[in-house]
Amino acid sequence: MPRELIVVQVGQCGNQIGSIFWSEALNEHASYNKKGHFDAGTSVLFRNVDTRFSDPKEIPVGDGTAPVKTLRARAVLVDMEEGVVNELMRGPLRDLFDSRQLITDVSGSGNNWAQGYNDYGVRYRDQLLEKVRRPVEHCDSLQSFFFLHSLGGGTGSGTGCYVLQLLEDAYPDVYRFVTAVFPSEDDDVITSPYNSALALRVLKEHASCVLPIANDALIKMTNAMTAKAEVSQQLGRVLPPQSVSPWESVSVRAPGRPGHGRGRKTHQHPFSKMNGIVANLLLDLTSSMRFEGTLNIDLNEITTNLVPYPGLHFLLSSMSPINSHSAPTRGDPKKVDHKAMLPRGFDQLFSDVLSPAHQLINIHPKASTCMATAFIVRGDAAIADVTRNVARVKSHLKMLRWNEDAFKVGICDTPPAGHKYSLLSLSNSCGVRDLLHQIQTRFHKLYDRKAHLHHYTRYMPAGEIHAADEALTSLIAEYTCIEEHQVPPPPKHTINSTSCCPPAAPPASEILRLGAGRIAHFYDHHGRWMGSVGGRGNVYWDWLSSVDRSSLLCEDRLHELFRARPRPLI
Repeated sequence: MPRELIVVQVGQCGNQIGSIFWSEALNEHASYNKKGHFDAGTSVLFRNVDTRFSDPKEIPVGDGTAPVKTLRARAVLVDMEEGVVNELMRGPLRDLFDSRQLITDVSGSGNNWAQGYNDYGVRYRDQLLEKVRRPVEHCDSLQSFFFLHSLGGGTGSGTGCYVLQLLEDAYPDVYRFVTAVFPSEDDDVITSPYNSALALRVLKEHASCVLPIANDALIKMTNAMTAKAEVSQQLGRVLPPQSVSPWESVSVRAPGRPGHGRGRKTHQHPFSKMNGIVANLLLDLTSSMRFEGTLNIDLNEITTNLVPYPGLHFLLSSMSPINSHSAPTRGDPKKVDHKAMLPRGFDQLFSDVLSPAHQLINIHPKASTCMATAFIVRGDAAIADVTRNVARVKSHLKMLRWNEDAFKVGICDTPPAGHKYSLLSLSNSCGVRDLLHQIQTRFHKLYDRKAHLHHYTRYMPAGEIHAADEALTSLIAEYTCIEEHQVPPPPKHTINSTSCCPPAAPPASEILRLGAGRIAHFYDHHGRWMGSVGGRGNVYWDWLSSVDRSSLLCEDRLHELFRARPRPLI
């Protein structure tokens, strides 16, 4: 039985990425499904309906030979302004979306997370649940919600977070994959640091996995592709002409400028290349669900294998090759997109995904500790070649010493249109703390001066902003602790917590007295947490004399305490 995905596009950025994603998904399926059959792979993202009825009739997959009639995207579109959604509904994809699965307003969220969350989220709560219920009921085996939004604005961050929590409550067993675009340092939204910090608190608690995308990293990639295209033109290369897919006459209108009929050439928006990179990331991530493969990987395997600790589910992504559109190869999967950043060979794919130029946030993957990594290969790749390259990559990464084999591999036999192979890497790396620290630094430039706070306190208590700052500090500390000590900090305990103390003190126990308000954490030689001590009381440890001081962590500058000799129990 095929598993379905529902894409939830929130805000201007989310809907712009979504429009390119759906166009690229159609192109990809059209490239390999020449007969136009509605098969199991197509049903992951699309419904097949007969529009001759007032309420379009669902056409089941059956044996996979039913012809495509009219495709409907498994999508919900949300924006508190009408512009982007209206443009989408007047554009070439207008027949792809069900108008009953759209929510728009006219005034927008004013780049204010609090307004998007506490005002529009609460106001449209029932409508949001109803709009999502429709596509859910059309699924036979729903596996995941895919969220597309940005953290810089008000609707994407605020309303998007509200929808995320809403769907967790309504559908707790369905995975929630979030693709979140982080604002750059020179973002034109002044309040974006507030919005990002408030959103991160929700993403940590309520998302299954988060794929952070940095705007400045996308800009660097598109600039590199533009430079490569200019060099190609100077060398006399000619891009192959576009061919019209037979699917376009069946499932989607031919390309046209919004509101100006069919067949007219569209002008590419400056941000469309950046959005196209994110769209191709999602296509690679879902490829194993949509096409057959030698070693397919399911989305539940991503969450199971790449998230060793709850809340630490921010997965850094990198791709090779990097391309923003498959449009030049439409209809012929063998035609090459010369504007893409192409590797020199199969082995080069694995070298590329370790390069800073291929990361979707600005980090160097070799410089930080990696908790787990997944490689999703597309194309006719031999398992032996993949295994050999994974072993080669392993020697260049800083893995946890107790989990050095934390690699998950998937092989989808169908490559992206226009390429022989592709590789997507998802890494749970401590390097994400650099991005989080940048957000917090920009946050404090405003928060320390109480700038713009009055806009937020109109819709929520001021304490919520302080709580978001504390949550961000805690998240950074968790990644830092793993980077430096190979294990996360233990949960905070007080001396009254029985989990910190053995049921009875053994005869050879030793005691360590700490002052009020202090806490120390103890680990054994294998890095496992043995217990915590804090507050005004005493804790008995039968192993204290043999504790490896080098693997000891302590908070509140208590390192000097461990130079003192513990006093024996009397």
